[in-house]
Amino acid sequence: MDVLAKATGTYLRRFMEERTNHDSLIFELNIMTNQKVQTLVEKARAEIQGLRPYQPGKPIDELAREFGLNPADIVKLASNENPIGPSKKAIEAMEQEARELTRYPDGNGFDLKEALCQKLSTDASPIKHGNITLGNGSSDILDFIVTCFVSKGDEVVFSQHAFAIYGLVTTIQGGECKVVPAKNYGHDLDAMAAAITDKTRLVFVTNPNNPTGTWLTHTEVSDFMAKVPSDVVVVLDEAYFEYVSEPYYCDGLTLLPKYPNLVITRTFSKAYGLASLRVGYGISAPEIADLMNRVRPPFNVNSFALAAAVATLNDEDYVAESKAVNDAGMAYLTQAFDEMGLPYIPSVGNFISFEIPKEIDHKPTNISASEVNAQLLANGVIIRPIANYEMPSYLRASIGTAKENETFIAKLKQILADARS
Repeated sequence: MDVLAKATGTYLRRFMEERTNHDSLIFELNIMTNQKVQTLVEKARAEIQGLRPYQPGKPIDELAREFGLNPADIVKLASNENPIGPSKKAIEAMEQEARELTRYPDGNGFDLKEALCQKLSTDASPIKHGNITLGNGSSDILDFIVTCFVSKGDEVVFSQHAFAIYGLVTTIQGGECKVVPAKNYGHDLDAMAAAITDKTRLVFVTNPNNPTGTWLTHTEVSDFMAKVPSDVVVVLDEAYFEYVSEPYYCDGLTLLPKYPNLVITRTFSKAYGLASLRVGYGISAPEIADLMNRVRPPFNVNSFALAAAVATLNDEDYVAESKAVNDAGMAYLTQAFDEMGLPYIPSVGNFISFEIPKEIDHKPTNISASEVNAQLLANGVIIRPIANYEMPSYLRASIGTAKENETFIAKLKQILADARS
């Protein structure tokens, strides 16, 4: 037994020594690997070093895991998605397309371009295939246009409180962001025109604006375009234009024949309910579309997206229902905010930004916007904090179904009441 115990002890000591040596070696290798990776990362372009990834609205499944919630009970009003679900015609088109999964999509997107030409053309502003650039969402088009026209040191002008992607794609190309202070949470077009210099290559105008929901009239945009030099590209981002009812709203297509430096971007992610498929488009002079198609990746829009977009574009009943649900939901939320004493920014999109003020009816609210957002998440409601848009006291909510809107307001009322009790 003594011999066995001694042998066992010797074995264990050697095992532990070898294990310690092995762990030390692994530790040293990890340090060396980390150092090499860090050296590699430091060689990345300087423009990328200071960037942060775009933060989308929190996914339902992620919130469910985080708080142990049933995904079916979660209300997501964070990403300006269409709450009524996709068009039945879109689903049917994708079922047909599934039979061709082994084939690459049409890289030119002929059918969708043809459908867009039929839908958008007027006698005063005819649209042809050569005017259209297809993208993996309209954010693709924003990226293409900056890639085509912006080099290191060039200036890109856009408004305060404008879509975060503008600054991101500009910085990636080495451009300089020239952010013009907002006017009543919207675009100050006179100040933006005055901000244009010899170094300006591009101007972004969002109509309606995200995240504030403000909008511009035809006269305002037309007068602005007249002030912009012809060698400066103006991108008119109209991601939410289908929701707008105001008679004086500017449809950018009416200005396209007069201003060849104008690029209009639109998407199928909102009113057309195809957010997960990622399909959008740009309308421009053929010469600009040709440039964008030179930098467009091959097959950037998949077959399902192309088929569903054509089907939904022609489903007028679906789009009408989407707008009707949005109008009713907007009326419900604004009335609720009025009753609760919460300031909000009038919006013509499918979302609305509202404030958590320090006081309501001269009584302290005792809670901040970020704290309200955190408690809504814990209660299974996802909306969007917009502190990154220099609006720390505001939150943005998408318009949902009647049930989703009611759940959101009920939870919000309870959170505010608890904070003030």
